[in-house]
Amino acid sequence: DGHDSEDPKQSTADMSAFVQNLLQQMQSRFQTMSDSIMGSRINELESSINDLKTEMGMEGSPSPMQQSKPASDEVKQDEGSA
Repeated sequence: DGHDSEDPKQSTADMSAFVQNLLQQMQSRFQTMSDSIMGSRINELESSINDLKTEMGMEGSPSPMQQSKPASDEVKQDEGSA
């Protein structure tokens, strides 16, 4: 085996450090993959929204949230809930 001569405590500490390092690498890679996947999904969603707006002929129109009347209604609702 070759490991019999090693101090069992040192061997356990080495294994613990190895596992911890491995878990940190896996977490980092998972985070990178997750960010990449979400970023591409968001880009696809934005592209689909823009395609729909173009199909509906709304590309140059302001979104409903930017029109003045709904905005003033929202302000009144916010004041009433405060």
